[in-house]
Amino acid sequence: MRAAGLVHRRPRACCSSAIAVAALSLTCTISGGGIKQQSSRAASSTSTPTSVGVVSALNIAVITGTTRTSPPPRPILGPRISSYICQTLEDRGHSVSVIDPRTLQLPLLEKPHFAYARSQIPTQLAELHEILVKADAYVTITPEYNHAPSPALLNILNHFGSSVFSWKPSAIVSYSAGQWGGSRAAIALRPILSELGCLPVSALVHVPNAGSVFDEDGSVIGDEEEAEKWLGYVGRCISQLEWWGKAAKAHRSVEDPNSVSPAFRANPSQRNAPS
Repeated sequence: MRAAGLVHRRPRACCSSAIAVAALSLTCTISGGGIKQQSSRAASSTSTPTSVGVVSALNIAVITGTTRTSPPPRPILGPRISSYICQTLEDRGHSVSVIDPRTLQLPLLEKPHFAYARSQIPTQLAELHEILVKADAYVTITPEYNHAPSPALLNILNHFGSSVFSWKPSAIVSYSAGQWGGSRAAIALRPILSELGCLPVSALVHVPNAGSVFDEDGSVIGDEEEAEKWLGYVGRCISQLEWWGKAAKAHRSVEDPNSVSPAFRANPSQRNAPS
């Protein structure tokens, strides 16, 4: 049986000037009942500050943080933000896998993936591990709870060690129903991602008053000018993620980073300075 909560999305064809990037990856939704094919849509992009030129397609894991299935608040904001970010990544030609704690229902951390014998790893953790290892970059999407990131998002991250995430970039998207846009949660998430080895890019995305920014489908509420403003704002963050993601992917293909800096595998004392 396949674990619920892992959604694989096909990249949309992304055009810049007269050049088109072909989307080649398979799309499926992993659920308790099996695999469901999803369709893809074509979109275009121009070489302006709101978009980039042709970028080699990356496998990007989007990890969301909300666990809300009913209000309050009204509307539920997380799916709107996630939809917009995923649509934007797909428009730029990337393959997106969404890890959603609302459907994944991963139990609270008792034993991380690396603590199991290989033959005893739970199926759900094994599938999550496969997606995270294959990803070239990560996008975390978090609400703010008590000035901190989503506990559900942290629970997913904490099930895995840095050897899963290292040598790849990450991006942080935060949101709130109020004026601060989850900025304090985003800042608190930075050192966590850094410790995992997926260094966050400098450009953060904060979405204040999120209920009035995106509709149920993840489209910007407002006219075309408003949509372009958000595309430019979010695009700056994604452009940094793409730059580092391409660079890291290219270098991993010629040199194994773990041969330069081996992962700690025995116990935490491996981190200790000589005494």
